[in-house]
Amino acid sequence: MKIYLIAGEASGDLHASNLMKAILKKAPDTTFRYWGGDRMQAVYGEPVKHIKDLAFMGFIEVLMNLKTIMGNIRFCKEDILKFKPDVLVLVDYPGFNLRIAEFAKANGIKVHYYISPQIWAWKQNRGFKIKKTVDEMYCILPFEKEFYKKFDMEVHYVGHPLIDAIQDFKSSAISKEAFRSEFGLTQKPILALLPGSRKQEIKIKLPIMLDAAKKYSDFEVVVAGAPNLPSSFYLEIAGDQQMHWISNRTYDLLNNTHLAMVTSGTATLETALFNVPQVVCYKGSQVSYQIAKRLVKVDYISLVNLISGKEVVKELIQNDLTPKNIQVALDKLVENGSVERIKMLEDYQSLEELLGGGGASDTVAELLLDKIK
Repeated sequence: MKIYLIAGEASGDLHASNLMKAILKKAPDTTFRYWGGDRMQAVYGEPVKHIKDLAFMGFIEVLMNLKTIMGNIRFCKEDILKFKPDVLVLVDYPGFNLRIAEFAKANGIKVHYYISPQIWAWKQNRGFKIKKTVDEMYCILPFEKEFYKKFDMEVHYVGHPLIDAIQDFKSSAISKEAFRSEFGLTQKPILALLPGSRKQEIKIKLPIMLDAAKKYSDFEVVVAGAPNLPSSFYLEIAGDQQMHWISNRTYDLLNNTHLAMVTSGTATLETALFNVPQVVCYKGSQVSYQIAKRLVKVDYISLVNLISGKEVVKELIQNDLTPKNIQVALDKLVENGSVERIKMLEDYQSLEELLGGGGASDTVAELLLDKIK
């Protein structure tokens, strides 16, 4: 069996790699051709394109790189036709993947989509296009099944793959002592800074986070580095400020963290599932923000709050993202016995229950293989 798989971002690389493992367990003779990252590469061969060359953030950044993006789309279409897959599996990454879905459908290739594009947040009319071009949709958020009924679509709710990913990690995680020893950390509690994975967003948010962290001299300040960016990039931003930098070990970091500042996105949900109290940070270019503000149709930007349907974690967006505002929010969460910290951890438990049990990758693999057969 031949599967062509496309993931364009770090979170997609994680979930796609686990899906590949699950498929290979059930159908070991499967041949993959894929766009992805290091995690997928650890499972099977070399990617056609690496995610480090695919991630463009915001309206302005996309426009600036439009020539590259369109070139990638053309190449992808040609590559799919040459490979002649039994099925095309798309993972999130909607700006690119929905174009490819339309092309594949027109060429008689079955299209399965894992991790629905967040069209419920904006561009809801994309639902009509998805109905025409996607044969099977696998959703990971509980409210998405009901949402797709608007478009007369029956989709599969498979649970959230992060539940499995984090449980798998914890089963073989190194001890807290080993972690601190490996990275030269003291016994001070850790304040983790997760500024994102793209250069543009890190350059905007990390200086603000580091400025806010100056107040917390009783903490080890540790920055989670993206795997594709060198330490020099972070050290240049930090200047003289004391910090530790740990690359591509975010789960190890969260497993040992007392408190965190987190860029909006999948990382907010990961932080919650590790039971780390957090403040959510978002700031983009002014033009991109103003466009998004007029288009987005949801009340929250973090997955924690969206899934919970209420404000569980404080969101500091655009002009509200200042060092002082971060400090005000963090101060309420520093002490183990604080009312705000206890409440947030209780809400995290309710969030995990909403996401259902584990087994998302196995469920998708089974459904996908059954459909192909």
